[in-house]
Amino acid sequence: MKSIDLRSDTVTLPSPEMRQVMANAEVGDDCYGEDPSVNALQELAAEVTGKEAALYCPSGTMCNSLAHLTHGQPQGEVILGLRHHTYVAECGSAAALAGMSYRTLELKPNGGYNPGDLELAIREVDVHNPRSCLIWTENTFNVGGGVVVPTEELRQVRAIADKHGLPVHMDGARVFNAATYLGVPVKEITRYADSVMFCLSKGLAAPVGSVLCGSREFIQEANRKRKLLGGAMRQAGILAAAGIYAIRVMSQRLQEDHDNARLLASGLAEIADLRPDPTPVQTNMVFFWLASRRFTPEQFTQALKERGVLVLHFGEGRYRAVTHYGIEGSDIERALDTFREVSRL
Repeated sequence: MKSIDLRSDTVTLPSPEMRQVMANAEVGDDCYGEDPSVNALQELAAEVTGKEAALYCPSGTMCNSLAHLTHGQPQGEVILGLRHHTYVAECGSAAALAGMSYRTLELKPNGGYNPGDLELAIREVDVHNPRSCLIWTENTFNVGGGVVVPTEELRQVRAIADKHGLPVHMDGARVFNAATYLGVPVKEITRYADSVMFCLSKGLAAPVGSVLCGSREFIQEANRKRKLLGGAMRQAGILAAAGIYAIRVMSQRLQEDHDNARLLASGLAEIADLRPDPTPVQTNMVFFWLASRRFTPEQFTQALKERGVLVLHFGEGRYRAVTHYGIEGSDIERALDTFREVSRL
């Protein structure tokens, strides 16, 4: 019996059709700009995000690091949320690579900024102050429960950034999930950011890679920084072809993941030992707490694992389950049976 892996949507495997596309991909040397599949992926990514150009990279973390490096400057400062992924889970890349400091703010439950806090966080020009260089957004907001930041919140950030002449970067790792939830094209969300990155290897189910999108000038400079970080690739078209298929085909099935997440959340709410996150499920993430003190987090996840269900302990007694390609409604029902069994131990 297969394991039901709900730890993340990064565990997706390419579909048979995607594997066939990869096998047939045209390739060339991407470092010379000669891989036709990479070039086609970048053109498609720029089109769907409404940007001038795009750059294919090995990972979302690299794309975000390139955003810090390209928008920022040494002794500068990036303004971001205390629970944004780039701050909590990307090895301090703004500081380590770009020589920038962090100006962290509490975010609202929907992943947006309090406009007054954001305005106050922008530094006055003073010899003692770091220079405010960049405002960061994240959509969907992972730690917040996979919630979609409302477009009105993004519009407010854009207005404040324009007032102060600052660029905005969007960590759009799961922006296709956000677009699915809102029922709008991706570019209707990304229009409020100067640059955006999105992951191909999460809900879109490609095996490797993310894309950074922005102006031609921005991408040209980011390409130099990608070389600096060792991210220039050669015959990467085998992977890029999967990315094209992911955008064109796999993006169309994300509603299924959202429906399965709501099915899982409603079932977990009926189990006495579990306490679901009060934030309504919007996309493909379900967060919950274990109310019982009979298990340590390690014991709880191990008991589930022994019965073929994998979830992620997110710290402080909070757990995450993520639905994705390869997880079907029958898997959700089996997972719920397993949660019920473990809760009775």
